[in-house]
Amino acid sequence: MNTQNASIHMRLWHREFWLMAVACLLLALSVTMLIPTMPLWMLYVEGLSTAETGLAMGAFALGLFLPGGLCSYLVQHYRRNLVCVWAALLLAVSVAVPYYLPVVSVLSLMLLRLVQGAAFGLAQMVLSSTLIIDTCDSFQRTEGNHSATWFGRFALSLGPLAGLLLYQAWGFPVVSVAAAGCALLSAVLVLCVHFPFRVPADKVPLWSLDRFFLTQGWPLFLNLLLVTVAIGMLLSMRLDAQFYGLLMVGFLLALLAQRFVFRDAELKSEVVAGLATILAAWFVLYQAPHSEMASPLLGLGLGLVGSRFLLFFIKLSHHCQRGTAQSTFLIGWECGLALGLGLGYGLLGESRLAVLGWSALLLVVALLLYHYYIHQWFIDHKNR
Repeated sequence: MNTQNASIHMRLWHREFWLMAVACLLLALSVTMLIPTMPLWMLYVEGLSTAETGLAMGAFALGLFLPGGLCSYLVQHYRRNLVCVWAALLLAVSVAVPYYLPVVSVLSLMLLRLVQGAAFGLAQMVLSSTLIIDTCDSFQRTEGNHSATWFGRFALSLGPLAGLLLYQAWGFPVVSVAAAGCALLSAVLVLCVHFPFRVPADKVPLWSLDRFFLTQGWPLFLNLLLVTVAIGMLLSMRLDAQFYGLLMVGFLLALLAQRFVFRDAELKSEVVAGLATILAAWFVLYQAPHSEMASPLLGLGLGLVGSRFLLFFIKLSHHCQRGTAQSTFLIGWECGLALGLGLGYGLLGESRLAVLGWSALLLVVALLLYHYYIHQWFIDHKNR
C-alpha cells in the first residue's frame, strides 16, 4: 500500500504541476505583499484618512466578482493559459502603477484596487479551476487542488513578510515593483506549460456561474466568509514582519496536524478545532499583544479551517463542477480578507479594541453556525 501511495504521489508532483503550483504562489504573493504596506502608504505618504483607506482596500473584494461570470466563456473561446497570462499581466501593471504615477485621490485608488481584484480574480480562477486541474490525472485532482491551494495559503505569510521588509528598506514604490514582478513571473511559468486548445462547446453563454460560483454551496460560503472577514480585520492591526513570519510556523503545524492528528479523526473535529485555535490566537492578541504565540496559533487554525472548507466545497460539487467549487472557495477566501481589511481601516478606524471585538463576534458566530447547522447540512448535501 505504501509503495502504491508513493507512486501516486510521484505522478502528481511532476514538472507541469510544480510550475502551476509555484505560479499560484507567485500570483498570490503579488497581492498579499500589499496587505500591510499599501495602507501604510495611503495613510502616511498620500495622506488619506482611515475611512478612505478602508474604501480603497475593500474595493478589491468587489473587483473579484467582476470577471467571474465571464470566466467560463473566456476559457472555452480562447486558450485558457493565455487568459490567465493576460490577466496576470494586467495585475502586474495595476500593482506597479504607484511606482510610475502619483496616485493621490481616493477615487483613483478605489479604481486601481478594483482593477487589481478583477485581474487577480480572473487569473487565479483560471489557474486554480482549470489549469491546475488539467495537469492532474482524474484520480489525483482532489489532492492536486488541496496541494496547490496550500501554495497560495503560504503567500499570506510570505507576501506580507517580504512586503514589510521591502517597505522598511526602500519604501512602497519598490514593494509595488516587486509585487508586479511576482505577477509577471507567474505568467512566465504558465507559458512554460503546454495546454492544447479545446474546441468550445456549442452555444456557450457569455455570462454564467460555471467556473465561478457554486450556488448549492452558499451556506458554506457564508460560513467561510465570516471567518475570513474576521481574519482580515485582525490583519488591519499594525502587525510586524515577525508576526507574518511566525504565521508560516502555524501553517506548517496545520500540515502536520492534518497528516497525523486529524487523518482518522471525526470529520467535524477539524473545523471546530481550527476555529477554536483561531479564537485562542485572538485571546492572546487581546491579553498579550506582543506575545509570539498568537501568530502560530492563528496560522494553525486558519490552515485547518481553510483546507477542510476547500474539500467540503469539492465534495458538494456535482460532476464537472470541481472548477466551480475551487473558484467559490477562492472568492470566499480572498473576498473575506479584503472586506475585513476594508472594515478594519474604514469603519473601525484602526481602533484595536473595536477590531478585536467585532472579529471575536464573527468568529464565535462562525463556530456556532458550523457546529449547530453547517456540518449536518454538508453531510446531507454532499455529492462525493
